[in-house]
Amino acid sequence: MRHGRRALIALAILAAACGRREASLGGGTGAPAAAGARTASKASAPAPAPVRVPDANAPSLVSFSSGAIVVQKPAEYGETWSAFWLLDERRDTGWATPKGVVTPQRIVIALPEETELSSVVFDTGGIDGEGRGAKDVLVEISDSGPGAGFEKIAQVSLEDRKDGQAFPVTAAVPGRWVRLTVQNNHGSAEYTELMEFRAYGAQRTHTPFPDVSGTYDTNYGKFHLRQQGTSVTGCYEHSEGTLVGGIEGRIMKFTWSQSNPSSGPAIMVFSPDRKLLFGLWWYAGQTTSAGAQWNGTRISDEVGTCPHWAGGAAEQMAKDLQDSGRTRIYGINFDSDSDRIRDESKPTLEKIAAMLREKPDWKLAIEGHTDSTATAVHNQDLSQRRARAVLASLTAAGIDASRLSATGYGATRPVADNDSSTGRAQNRRVELAFAGK
Repeated sequence: MRHGRRALIALAILAAACGRREASLGGGTGAPAAAGARTASKASAPAPAPVRVPDANAPSLVSFSSGAIVVQKPAEYGETWSAFWLLDERRDTGWATPKGVVTPQRIVIALPEETELSSVVFDTGGIDGEGRGAKDVLVEISDSGPGAGFEKIAQVSLEDRKDGQAFPVTAAVPGRWVRLTVQNNHGSAEYTELMEFRAYGAQRTHTPFPDVSGTYDTNYGKFHLRQQGTSVTGCYEHSEGTLVGGIEGRIMKFTWSQSNPSSGPAIMVFSPDRKLLFGLWWYAGQTTSAGAQWNGTRISDEVGTCPHWAGGAAEQMAKDLQDSGRTRIYGINFDSDSDRIRDESKPTLEKIAAMLREKPDWKLAIEGHTDSTATAVHNQDLSQRRARAVLASLTAAGIDASRLSATGYGATRPVADNDSSTGRAQNRRVELAFAGK
């Protein structure tokens, strides 16, 4: 099989999912580029002067973990080489065309907010054969929509096998959609490949995202989702699946659990119109892999239900605590590098307080967790202060402090890989553990 080393990883994860039926990706809103569209010029455009690649921990503003999503797909080899993998900030995954398709291809990426980019970075080091690497790439941005109003911000020429190829933009243009036109490759008649696309700059807006509650048709059955403040809970039809987590902007992080039994973390991004969701899931303890795709289309504003679902944030947290003695909370959002709880998190904290009022004999340990981007001492202090901030909020809501304890664990108990932005996003969390009666 072509691309064996990455395909086998992805297929092994998918095969382990107890016979889940895979569907085609629901993230595309446009047809693949036609063979005659935007034919490449005979001479390659000169590359702008290279720029320094940003720090490895700096968030790419066109990444999945930042809330970006592919809304127009090019022709692609298959799920394991989908255009989505350009946004996952991993150099061992990427996009490839079907065999024999080496015509120009377009990819449109919706950004979470209006953004002004200052530099773009491409990786081609992991391509699977000589001459397959994307060569001349046009980068454009639009503030009008995914199909109109694009302005050129860069025209770059890439080397065939090299990571970290960084270029400054040639025009400072704000926008919410980025379009890549991969015009040609380095001579292969079989495939065009690109492993990663990253971009850096500044977000100009920070707007609240509408409630995502509703029913979605996904590749794992109907997905019923209820948002309450920043908390999200829900269920899906496969293996009596349930989820509990939180949302920040267009990014939803949660823990899924099934009756088979199995569980693990997941992260999803919603399209700007909330009609599409796209995400990755992992089994617990296997988060160093690329993850398996979980995608769907919104089919109803009604939440709906499943027979096995408790039905709300407080109810699902209580069930998780009763069943496993622990629940992971992603709906408590803090200011960056701070213990200040954002106002948007108040409904989530009230759900925790409501649960404790319903269970007056329960005692809970509040645990703070960070990613590994700072020093161990800093992370320990930050996680401790955040856990104490949650405790203070609950006592202010009338919960007796004697029923609560607060402990920070820094980055010592990760639930995902700290080497990627997606993993670090999952590691920043609060957990509640049952501490007895």
